[in-house]
Amino acid sequence: MDLKDIQNLIKFVAKSGASEVKLETDDVKITIKTGSESETTIVQQVPMAAQMPQQLAAVPAPQQAAPTSAPPVANKEKDEDSKYITVKSPIIGTFYRKPSPDKPLFVEVGQSIAEGDVLCIIEAMKLFNEIESEISGKVIKILVDDATPVEFDQPLFLVDPS
Repeated sequence: MDLKDIQNLIKFVAKSGASEVKLETDDVKITIKTGSESETTIVQQVPMAAQMPQQLAAVPAPQQAAPTSAPPVANKEKDEDSKYITVKSPIIGTFYRKPSPDKPLFVEVGQSIAEGDVLCIIEAMKLFNEIESEISGKVIKILVDDATPVEFDQPLFLVDPS
């Protein structure tokens, strides 16, 4: 199983909504766990059964923060960004905008790109993975600074497909 197969498997699992997938072959063992950032899990230790009624009465209920409305400027910016396609990180690693320190950047804001053009490199476990564009268009925004860590499915670029 090569890197492209693994990346495609990760994308498939992320889109499927499955929370965990395990795959074992003769030479490879892969476990992919996904989780929604919007979900919140609260863990509370439950007192012993004999003490429960008295202690539950003394423990205040957790309070939720009141929802705040986002400023109109943020909503307007989000609406404008919705017409663009977001290029996301297919793996966890370190994001680099150029192949080496003495080379030019792969892409810059305002640059037109074609399908298959290299947008960046993500280093994962000492392997440098070229991230290629799956669409043609114009780079509108670069969302990650050079040489910073990125997570799986983290937005990297905004591209205008028109």
